[in-house]
Amino acid sequence: MSAPFAVLLFLVSSCTAATTSGSFNILSYNVAGLPEILSSSNPDTNTPLISPRLQPYNVIHVEEDFNSHAALYASDSHQFRTATSGGVPFGSGLNTLSDFPFIDFQRITWDDCNANNGDCLTPKGFTFMRVNPADGVWVDFYNLHTDAGSDDGDRIARQSNLAQVQNFISTWSVGMPIVVMGDTNSRYTSPVDSDSLHSLLDSAGLTDSWVKNTRGGSFPAEGADALVCPFPFPAGTSQADQVACETVDKQLIRGSDAMQLTPTSFTNENDAFLDSAGQPLSDHYPVKSILSWTLSSAVRLGAPVGGPHGDPFNDLPTVFRSGSARPITSFTLRSGSRIDGVSFTLSDGTVVTHGGSGGDAQTMTMNGNEHIVQITACQGQKDGDTRVFFMSLLTNQGRSLTGGSTTSDCEVTAVPTDAAAGGKAWGLVGFWGRNGDELDRAGAIWGAAY
Repeated sequence: MSAPFAVLLFLVSSCTAATTSGSFNILSYNVAGLPEILSSSNPDTNTPLISPRLQPYNVIHVEEDFNSHAALYASDSHQFRTATSGGVPFGSGLNTLSDFPFIDFQRITWDDCNANNGDCLTPKGFTFMRVNPADGVWVDFYNLHTDAGSDDGDRIARQSNLAQVQNFISTWSVGMPIVVMGDTNSRYTSPVDSDSLHSLLDSAGLTDSWVKNTRGGSFPAEGADALVCPFPFPAGTSQADQVACETVDKQLIRGSDAMQLTPTSFTNENDAFLDSAGQPLSDHYPVKSILSWTLSSAVRLGAPVGGPHGDPFNDLPTVFRSGSARPITSFTLRSGSRIDGVSFTLSDGTVVTHGGSGGDAQTMTMNGNEHIVQITACQGQKDGDTRVFFMSLLTNQGRSLTGGSTTSDCEVTAVPTDAAAGGKAWGLVGFWGRNGDELDRAGAIWGAAY
């Protein structure tokens, strides 16, 4: 069941986690980039001033990045940036500038909008991407710009907008850490908006960075006077006063079983984005959080192979329960020229299956204390889609299970080398990725289960 790899040069990676903790910062900024005639700011003048000032931030979500997009990117050198979806009325105005690579980028348009305030003139909505700040660290990022305005129709539309994000999270971000940030056009003091925000927070298990770091976890009361920020802040306004008020620009965070993700600070970055006269460069304040992350010693995500096709899946909630991972007792590969599907049985008898039922099945039943410690996987193109073409699983006892066809684009992932929880050994306990009739993308889930 093994395959000769002597002639192949593999990209070798692992969840070795030489670094198991770290931090990065995030910025949310509505840059007021509507056409000059429609903007309440001066984008032709201000956008070139904003551009070079974005450099200190690791992941930036911008909203209203419309007709001045080229100027926004002109003096910025972030390595990973989304392409514009167009100016008004073609684009959503949502873009991301990142120091870290990302996969699975999508633009989603709102199902509902209210016609006033020009909300239906552009395809407003939200974006989704899976960002990779470090080895073993994967975070789902959402950028949003909800319906504007303060009448009943606006609030109902915003309620629908946030519910749409909530539903997307329940499908695409199962088991994943999350950052949701952007222009919510909502405050906790506002009726309906407060309920909509709390519904999103509660359903997705999110923490508001401003509420946590500035207010000690105490939310403003619904129906109370709005904590509106003066605009602009008077010269010399302290940071404490700048964050005491509530902006509609939110940063909502959650971790996962595989990684703690905690917002440790929240700041208003107004002072970094002023013109020579001390005036803000946008009609919104930019807000920043520092996020600290720590990888679990009980379960981790490995690097994936494959492409952005098929439906998402994540075995983490199935294989990791009550603080511990469950071991795999048998594993089946279905393959022909590509990997059609995988299935495995857990120690409690649960059978987990991904992909289709085509191809020939090969099964390996684990011996006592045997577990998978390394995966070699290759990806290739089929009908224009990137899929998993080859997989070979190696156990700690030297046995292997192999299927599919090798390509020139392969990767080897292995168990972490740092100590696992409870004195146990690391081994494969599941997968995360995407699938349909075949296996489109797969990354290992390593667990301290053996």
